[in-house]
Amino acid sequence: MAGLFDKAQEFLKTDKGEQVSDQVLDKAAAAADKATGGKHTDAIASGRDTADKHLGTE
Repeated sequence: MAGLFDKAQEFLKTDKGEQVSDQVLDKAAAAADKATGGKHTDAIASGRDTADKHLGTE
């Protein structure tokens, strides 16, 4: 299982991995924003940005 985890970490460090993680985070943030009726847009955006900093190359 460690091999799969290592491969995932390496993928997230590539440009393609960064694009994929950004797409996933954007979709998750949009879904959360829709589910809350836009009441927590700023907090959701902040959480999305924090998650992005911990994933990928940015």
